[in-house]
Amino acid sequence: MILRSLLATGLFCGLIAPALAAGDPILVLGNQPETLDPYNTNTTLTTAVTKSFYEGLFEFDKDLKVQNVLAESYEVSTDGLTYTFKLREGVKFHDGTPFDGNAVKANLERVLNPENRLARYNQFNRIRTIEVVSPVSVRITLKEPFGPFINSLAHASAAMISPAALQKWGKDIAFHPVGTGPFTFVEWKQTDSVKGAKFAGYWQAGLPKVDSITWKPVPENGTRAAMLQTGEADFAFPLPYEQAKALGENKKLKVIAQDSIIGRYLSMNMLQKPFDDPRVRQAINYAINKEALAKVAFSGYATPAKGIVPAGVLYAHPMNAWPYDPAKARQLLKEAGYANGFETTLWSAYTTSTAQKAIQFVQQQLAQVGIKVQTQALEPGQRVEWVQTAPDPKTARVRLYYAGWSSSTGEADWALRPLLSTEAWPPKLNNTAYYSNPEVDALIAKALVTTSDAEKADLYAKAQEQIMKDAPWAPLVVEQNLYATSSRLSGVVVMPDGNIDSRQVAVAP
Repeated sequence: MILRSLLATGLFCGLIAPALAAGDPILVLGNQPETLDPYNTNTTLTTAVTKSFYEGLFEFDKDLKVQNVLAESYEVSTDGLTYTFKLREGVKFHDGTPFDGNAVKANLERVLNPENRLARYNQFNRIRTIEVVSPVSVRITLKEPFGPFINSLAHASAAMISPAALQKWGKDIAFHPVGTGPFTFVEWKQTDSVKGAKFAGYWQAGLPKVDSITWKPVPENGTRAAMLQTGEADFAFPLPYEQAKALGENKKLKVIAQDSIIGRYLSMNMLQKPFDDPRVRQAINYAINKEALAKVAFSGYATPAKGIVPAGVLYAHPMNAWPYDPAKARQLLKEAGYANGFETTLWSAYTTSTAQKAIQFVQQQLAQVGIKVQTQALEPGQRVEWVQTAPDPKTARVRLYYAGWSSSTGEADWALRPLLSTEAWPPKLNNTAYYSNPEVDALIAKALVTTSDAEKADLYAKAQEQIMKDAPWAPLVVEQNLYATSSRLSGVVVMPDGNIDSRQVAVAP
């Protein structure tokens, strides 16, 4: 089942697993959160944790449809510049501070202040002014029309933080979350766990259904799976694809595989030889068998990428996948002056077993056409220093780069602009190909300001077709989300973008 987006209202060392308390589920993730400030992260699993404590004006449901949360409704001016929001009354933050228009203003002005250097600044920098009309009404005026604005507000990063807590903690709010969500913050033992307790004053009647929630980062694939088997965890995501069958045979577990909007790709640094030659980039696309990659690295829980933006993202434009044709790849390399191939490096943005399998497969495929690559899976610190914050594009060390992305706002802008526009070169955003095409930039910019769905779809389609032609990437696969829960757990859903909705979490007695 493909989910469509529409705007709408290792080995486990423990021999004996400790018993789980009836109302205290443990949810295991593949990575640890780097912060508990939702405005200062680009990591989806980090915002999955912060959603325990925080809510925004809107949210996405499991089908990536926008739903009202702290905003009950909104109106848009005919020129697409002014949004007026009616806020939910009677909601309080965990510290007792009322949620109102001043809270909205304080949060948005914080992220808009460039001196704060928050990671999500570019998501909101089209806002010109925020005006508190009344305690329950806020008017936001944009610098220019911005079609995905409501989707941006539905993103998990657009959370409402208590203004009193912001004033008290300042930058340390990253360690002291205070929101309106179903759980209050208890403790964060970095590298070990984040725990929240039931918020008795939560505005949604009947929630939360458990006394506490604990998130545990467990980087090793096999250990996450083992914790499910032994009963030490109630939920684990992501799961190693190669263990899906074995886990599915355990009657105490429920294993779920769902289509996602997470695309995996290989970017090529176009500022450096030989990747400045389009024939070399095309050759790399022809050299990789995406069907085989899906089977080898993802155990079949992936499909070849059919274009730049995965299906399920609004305004995705499906295209034919690059065919596997090593003879064509060798011909193009010869035409480009690399008849004997060349040597280069291939980095992975991840250290997971799946990523290791993927880059090893790509290495073998490229070797068959004469391209010899040295592979390295980057640790988080290396990834940030060597790739994401490389200060000078001309001297950036990245060459071939295996990475992935999901448009967590549910539409094509956030699938294209942060990755393939000229303004997105690191360290600003994530255009690790250092791709620059003025035509594509213009199409993306125009799509942002148009209010016509038909025109927007046409602009994004043209942009995606041009990107595919220029080949700054080798689009590889779109993976499935694979996760599992204990039979006693319900109410936890992995979203198409890899985020997690745990508000309805419940455990059977």
